[in-house]
Amino acid sequence: MTLTIWLSLFMVCLLGAMSPGPSLAMVIKHNLAGGRKNGIAVAWAHAFGIGVYAFITMIGLAVVLHNSPLVFETISLAGALYLAYLGINALRSKGGVAAKLESGEQVSVLQSAKEGILISILNPKIAIFFIALFSQFVAVGHGVGSKSIIVLTPFVVDGLWYTLITFLLSSPLFIDRMRAKAQLIDRLSGVVLILLALRVVFTL
Repeated sequence: MTLTIWLSLFMVCLLGAMSPGPSLAMVIKHNLAGGRKNGIAVAWAHAFGIGVYAFITMIGLAVVLHNSPLVFETISLAGALYLAYLGINALRSKGGVAAKLESGEQVSVLQSAKEGILISILNPKIAIFFIALFSQFVAVGHGVGSKSIIVLTPFVVDGLWYTLITFLLSSPLFIDRMRAKAQLIDRLSGVVLILLALRVVFTL
């Protein structure tokens, strides 16, 4: 794999990670609910899910999904249901994440990691991303080294991007402002998640 091809892969993965969506909302939520360690847990659990998609694409599942609409629709519907579930929970929040902090209700690192990996594994947007864009790089990965780079690049890029977001959110001044808007963030996140779920369902 040449440096030019790798840079193209890197840019595609970075743009994919930077695009706003439920993953960013999840990182913000867990930073507020548990602090930096929870945000990092979400970041790298999410990155693990990205790595799983990269590996699956590498071994040819992207072709199977492309040629099997029923399989793809099943995965998309599962993702839509999970997004809707997260959205409804956010809308039902009584006082935002700030209320949980004030009442002593903390989110464990394990719970944060669990939600981080689920939001990546069950997000149909990520499946579409890998099928439509990432698969084009698989053809250039002939050796074990090239294949490893293709799988590790999106994993590392995603983990580092959300780790950076976590550190920015963890600054005392920034986090205090975010806590003040926690309930609004919950409501907006809920609406966005439900709209994303509906979009997936109606575009199947």
